[in-house]
Amino acid sequence: MRNLLLAALVSAGNAVAAPFAVQVGEARIGLDAPPGFSDTTSTGSPRLQELAEQLTSASNRILLFAVSDADLRRFTLGDQLDLRRYMIVVTARASERDRMSESGFKAFVAESAREFGPLPAAAGDLRKHLETQPPGAVSLLAELRKDSDALSVLQGTWTKGKLFERSKYLLSTSSVVLLRGKVLNLSVYTQYDDPADLEWIRITTGRWIDELKRLNSR
Repeated sequence: MRNLLLAALVSAGNAVAAPFAVQVGEARIGLDAPPGFSDTTSTGSPRLQELAEQLTSASNRILLFAVSDADLRRFTLGDQLDLRRYMIVVTARASERDRMSESGFKAFVAESAREFGPLPAAAGDLRKHLETQPPGAVSLLAELRKDSDALSVLQGTWTKGKLFERSKYLLSTSSVVLLRGKVLNLSVYTQYDDPADLEWIRITTGRWIDELKRLNSR
């Protein structure tokens, strides 16, 4: 019986991970989570919805909130979530019905880049760089991508550990992408423990943007 339950849970997780479409104004946008992650919005869980809402403004509509497949299994079994890595896609409610042209998006990207602020000099040791900022402050670290239909930047923050606790470091990417005339905001998060986490978030963000473009190019 237990084996049947576990098989059902794995099957449910795989179903959630499949590509799906959301309606944004008049456009149907194809979405999918990166490999190893599953969208949670279809679970209807108030707890997961609350977690997602903490990542964005109330003026945005959440289109996808993905956690690792392992975390989804933990949640289904009633265990504590690890939440070491997760991601979200949102769109501004006020402009859902608006259609943006490529030229309009170019101006939007230029304004977004100004809002992110100036790029810092080469950060070197990211932990030391982040520790020069106030704990909890989000710092711009690098520009990852600037295309005609996408802008992506790398950011970081840290929390100072209490007595006998390690300080914690968090990396995130913030991306704006034009899909079928709609502007979507993508964010990817990971704890930063070693250089492999930095490599992971860079590669995952780039591949995710490319995959969403592919899904919506048909």
